[in-house]
Amino acid sequence: MAILERDIMGGLAKGLLAIETFTAERPRQSIAEVSAASGLDRATARRCLLTLAHLGYADYDGKYFTLTPRVLRLGTACLATMPLPQLVQPLLDELSDRLGESTSVSILDGADIVYVARAAQRKVMSIALMPGSRLPAFCTSMGRVMLAALPAEAARAVLQSGPLLARTAHTKTDIAALLAELVRVRENGFALIDQEVELGLRSIAVPLFNARGSVVAALNLGIAAGQVGFDELAPKFLAPLRGVQAEIQAMLR
Repeated sequence: MAILERDIMGGLAKGLLAIETFTAERPRQSIAEVSAASGLDRATARRCLLTLAHLGYADYDGKYFTLTPRVLRLGTACLATMPLPQLVQPLLDELSDRLGESTSVSILDGADIVYVARAAQRKVMSIALMPGSRLPAFCTSMGRVMLAALPAEAARAVLQSGPLLARTAHTKTDIAALLAELVRVRENGFALIDQEVELGLRSIAVPLFNARGSVVAALNLGIAAGQVGFDELAPKFLAPLRGVQAEIQAMLR
């Protein structure tokens, strides 16, 4: 159903824009920084930030704003109402216990992946991943299987929507090379990542389909590079991942 412009609450939209400017790279921002990142004028950014501080969604020290844990209520409420995390968590727990490795499910949100479920066996990344965590789609195994499911021009648009920042010396950032990689992922039905997100981390991911065969999420397994060679990832872990992939598609019917 089309939503009419007169039914849109502009103040709420601007407040959400302000919230979205806070990232892992920009956790503490001034009014000027939020204004620049959101496209809001300084006066509007100031009112949004002061309102968030008044309601307990942000802290303000007189110059800089930081979000408070209260903001997590918004994401937690969303995740709690989504059926996918509830469906996949028991399967992730069983798979992770059986293989002894960490497994995750994420969805695509713009140029990022958002974790919706996770079963962690051991710490393989320096950052703590949990439902609601975000990572760039272009350099993650789950991101690549979901980008590969998009029409080629849509995938290109996502890759061109912002700077592709190298996280390690292994990160692919050339758009032509990434598009070629997406073609391979589409043909193979899975994606492999070798230390592109973080040094010492390898991962393998498969897409998750709904009853109509559309990709709605991705499932991956992450492992320390010292444990399994890159060429061993698919032979060792693809079959178990595809087993869960089939189970989830059957459940989504």
